[in-house]
Amino acid sequence: MTLAQPIKPPFTSESAARKVQMAEDAWNTRDPERVSLAYSPDSEWRNRAEFLRGREEIKAFLKRKWTRELDYRLKKTLWTFGDNRIAVTFEYEWHDDSGQWFRSYGNELWEFDEAGLMRRRIASINDAPIAEAERRLR
Repeated sequence: MTLAQPIKPPFTSESAARKVQMAEDAWNTRDPERVSLAYSPDSEWRNRAEFLRGREEIKAFLKRKWTRELDYRLKKTLWTFGDNRIAVTFEYEWHDDSGQWFRSYGNELWEFDEAGLMRRRIASINDAPIAEAERRLR
């Protein structure tokens, strides 16, 4: 994410699409520090059944995630947007330490503060085991 020119609400179709692409790019780095900078210091998350608050909890979560979800690769798609909110669909692929591949699908609802930092993220995610040959994201 470029902090020099943050994308702030209210969103247009162009700015919402850029915000989604920036999030995808950041998450694909698998760098918890970099990813956490997109969230407000008091950001609230629901990720599956886990509830997080603040950048430090987000960073710890992402470190655990990418230790378990190996060779993670993500694709996000803008679903819709409004004043300070964006909804996305996504899929990502990863494998565990036994070599089993998975495709994870879901939806995220994002809410942003005036500075363009995400203050709330609600994620619903389902995992499906796949064969390595079935991968779409490389």
